[in-house]
Amino acid sequence: MEFVTLNNGLKMPSVGFGVFQIPEGEECTRAVLDAINVGYRLIDTAQSYGNEKSVGAAINESSVPREELFITTKVWISNAGYEKGKASIEESLKKMKLEYLDLVLIHQPLNDYYGTYRAMEELYKKGRIRAIGTSNFYPDRLVDITLFNEVIPQVNQVEVNPFNQQLEAETVHEKYGIQMEAWAPFVEGKNEIFTNPVLKKIGNKYDKSNAQIILRWLLQRGIVPLAKSVKKERMEENINIFDFQLTDDDMNKISELDNKKSSFFDHREASSIERLASLIR
Repeated sequence: MEFVTLNNGLKMPSVGFGVFQIPEGEECTRAVLDAINVGYRLIDTAQSYGNEKSVGAAINESSVPREELFITTKVWISNAGYEKGKASIEESLKKMKLEYLDLVLIHQPLNDYYGTYRAMEELYKKGRIRAIGTSNFYPDRLVDITLFNEVIPQVNQVEVNPFNQQLEAETVHEKYGIQMEAWAPFVEGKNEIFTNPVLKKIGNKYDKSNAQIILRWLLQRGIVPLAKSVKKERMEENINIFDFQLTDDDMNKISELDNKKSSFFDHREASSIERLASLIR
């Protein structure tokens, strides 16, 4: 496994396994155990996923030492604010039966996220959290929380894929030393991404799948991708991306796929905020 170094000196695995939409229960625990067994060390969950207990069960059942794993969760909108945010993080630790979390993110830039961030800073200083950051923060919100808080976010997790490449956002992350992390690198299978001819042609050169080309492309951009699957053979495929290198020409061809827009939602649109807010009412 390769690693990236965060702005506080902490090393984070360069690829991760996400558990979004894997229901709480035996399937989730098995999927996380399989992911760990094939080589994943970064496991990404969230309070809103509803599967923290299952993730914790896998961590505690695994023979891999806890210190070799990098566990992430995210504070949901309904838990925003200093007191609720702090209590929710302690509850996440309890659900997963962990003494500390490697990374905690604010899931959405909504509600009292400043209060949440103050709670995260406090737990970070106490060693309950090894790194803190944000998720779905666009450049304006990311710079805002960076400039007006004591601890600069270590990570910002955003949608990054061939159709939404986030090149402008990347420059902001680099300026402030904030690690980009990519959710939905496969766009959840939208836009026929697994059969895209540009990616397919590149993949044929290296005997790699479209998925592997996407993950390698992100890796070479310095972005940590989060891949999700419940199939062990797909997990093995997704982590098998360290034995080849894309050329500049390959990277340029992929850059031409950029539509510069989300395949899911845009926080700059009122309807997106209303939709997210409706989830907690």
